Amino acid sequence: MLLHLSTWPEVEAYLEKSTGIVVPIGSTEQHGPTGLIGTDAICAEAIARGVGDARATMVGPTINVGMALHHTAFPGTISLRPSTMILLIRDYITCLAKSGFTKFFFINGHGGNIATLKAAFSETYEHLVDLNLPNMRIQCQIGNWFMCGSVYKLAKELYGDREGSHATPSEVAVTQYVYPEAIKQAFLSPEVASGHKFYGAGDYRERYPDGRMGSNPALATPEHGKQFYDLAVKELSSSYLEFLNAA
Repeated sequence: MLLHLSTWPEVEAYLEKSTGIVVPIGSTEQHGPTGLIGTDAICAEAIARGVGDARATMVGPTINVGMALHHTAFPGTISLRPSTMILLIRDYITCLAKSGFTKFFFINGHGGNIATLKAAFSETYEHLVDLNLPNMRIQCQIGNWFMCGSVYKLAKELYGDREGSHATPSEVAVTQYVYPEAIKQAFLSPEVASGHKFYGAGDYRERYPDGRMGSNPALATPEHGKQFYDLAVKELSSSYLEFLNAA
């Protein structure tokens, strides 16, 4: 059940049965020469909708811009500052909490969002105290699809060390499954940077000139993407149910 395709009476009726909502969040950032700029949001949205179908739960609108300042030296990347993202998440949760939602399960597609999301949750809990809302009933949790145990295991089996840590074949494969008409081809140097620390966007591009971090996305296939999608939906559906039923 998609929030943006529902009417307010339908949402009101849903809240009589459940106060849980799944929120997909990703990023709009470079993913190497062949990865779509919307990769992180595309993956999070598809998997969140799969969880929504599996658990008959409400799915909120995708937050498709995240904290990706370190990628902004590449054309097309759009990023929020951490402070901006905290306010966005706070307002998103606060509005829905006023409606009656109490359990917020964020399905995340971007590693750079994790720290800011956790900070946003803390800010939100305190903000709800100031609003005299029943903040103790509001709970937030992050489900990083790329960190699911079953997903990680399959990525290692399929790609080994060539999975890398950014513009990975696993995430590219999911986008190929979701948007087979948008599969890209480009030259990928067999020598790809990895393991370098970086400080800021310019430093990142200097150390990782084509945007990849130790990955070979040429290994990705739509068939692999379907496997990753199914595993992530299954694992996160279980995690969501546990979160929903927890005190």
